[in-house]
Amino acid sequence: MKKFLSRLHTFSSSWTGTVIIVLFLIFFVAQSFVIPSGSMKRSLLIGDFLFAKKFSYGIPTPHLPWLEIPLLPDFNGNGHLIEGPKPQREDIVIFRYPKNEKIHYVKRCVAVGGDEILYADKKLLIHFHEGDAYIKQHYPENKIRHFREKLWVENPYMEKYPGIQYVPEGMNIFEALLQYYSYNKTIDMSPVMIEGLESNVYEIGGRMVNALYKKVEKEHFYMIGDNRDNSNDSRFWGSVPYRLIVGKPWLIYMSLEHRSYDQVLNANGGGRDHAGLKRVCGNIEIDSKACEALWNKQRFTVRWGRVGRRVESLEREEPIQ
Repeated sequence: MKKFLSRLHTFSSSWTGTVIIVLFLIFFVAQSFVIPSGSMKRSLLIGDFLFAKKFSYGIPTPHLPWLEIPLLPDFNGNGHLIEGPKPQREDIVIFRYPKNEKIHYVKRCVAVGGDEILYADKKLLIHFHEGDAYIKQHYPENKIRHFREKLWVENPYMEKYPGIQYVPEGMNIFEALLQYYSYNKTIDMSPVMIEGLESNVYEIGGRMVNALYKKVEKEHFYMIGDNRDNSNDSRFWGSVPYRLIVGKPWLIYMSLEHRSYDQVLNANGGGRDHAGLKRVCGNIEIDSKACEALWNKQRFTVRWGRVGRRVESLEREEPIQ
């Protein structure tokens, strides 16, 4: 045993050993990611550096870091060397973007295969495939709605995860989806008219519409950002198959506020955050030189309250911004 440990220490101390161990950890255990956009604000913030557990949903087929070239064939046809548990509703999940599999996205899984979704402005309603009895058992009466001869749960996760929000920072995203559809651009939901649903009514192609509908495909997962009015997600490009699932955010090891004043005010380069500006500037007008000076003074500061925190505990707390 001592001889084995001595050889292991010698191997791990060498450059070759160090590279192999690091690659093994990246491929199979944990990988570092940085949050580049505000689609998960306020649960995950731009500038959060986090480790993801690569083994939460099985062992993904390893890819060469940065180049994202698969190092092994997809032996099982599901993107995983070893199949594991599937993402559950409410999980924050890291996955490969279906339109460009070299890019990683992070969103919350709001529905799984067989679930039905109705999305209207400021409303996400889900009919869980387990049926009405399951809904009555697991959700309070004040969140349950009755449409189309079945029960739906309205915004089922918002009370549990305070970071989930509807705060538009530009175009109304529900109207944007309707415009995409009317201009024959691809979206993943179908316009419908739901009698009794309290929502604005629009005319699309000569018919009245107040919601968008989707039934999630088997073995797929519907991913929506917690910043629901400002998120490019499954509503636009569809459900995520298991083969693209990478892992689960685990630990924030650094959180740095690095956005420029222009970014947070005007979204130039992404990251518009008027709420963040108001927090820093108080009663000062956010589009003033005084506010710009205050923002620049605290730019490149570390958010120490987030460093070393597990995402699973952080997402249940009332966020600062």
